[in-house]
Amino acid sequence: MFKVGDSAVYPAHGVAVIKRIDEREVGGKKKSFYVLQVVENQMTIMVPTDNVDQVGLREIISQKEVLNVYKILKKRDVKIDQTTWNRRYREYMEKIKTGSVYEIAEVLRNLFLLRHSKDLSFGERKMLDQAKQLLVKEISLARNAKEEVIEQEIQTIFAS
Repeated sequence: MFKVGDSAVYPAHGVAVIKRIDEREVGGKKKSFYVLQVVENQMTIMVPTDNVDQVGLREIISQKEVLNVYKILKKRDVKIDQTTWNRRYREYMEKIKTGSVYEIAEVLRNLFLLRHSKDLSFGERKMLDQAKQLLVKEISLARNAKEEVIEQEIQTIFAS
C-alpha cells in the first residue's frame, strides 16, 4: 500500500513519513513493518504492513476532501454538547483517535464555537490546538501549500 517516502496519517499523531520497510521475526514468523516518523515530533512508530487497516493508517486526503473539510468547518447550525467538560473531552478525544479528518474537523469547529460561549478547560484548549495542528499539516500536504497559508484560511473561516 505505501512506499518508502510516502506520507500517511497515523491516528491521533497526524502526518508521518514512511522511512523504511523492515522485516522482523515475530513469534517465529517473518513480518513486514512500516517504520514511520511523525512529522510533528519526530517520533518513530512501527506498524505491521498487514495491520494497516486495524491501526487506521491512511493516505493523505485529496483536494476534493479538503473542500469537504472546509464545509464542516463552515457549518454553524450544529448542536454543541453542553455536558461537563470532562465528558466532552473524552468524546472529542475518541473522535481525534479515529484519525478521520472529518471527525477532527468537527472537534475543531465545535470547540471553536464553544469557546465563544464559555471558557474552555485547559484540556479543551490543548485539544483545540491539537485538532488545528492535525488539520493544518494534512491539508497543507494535500494542497501542496504552506502551513501558514492553511492556518490563515482556517482562521478566516472562523472569523466569518
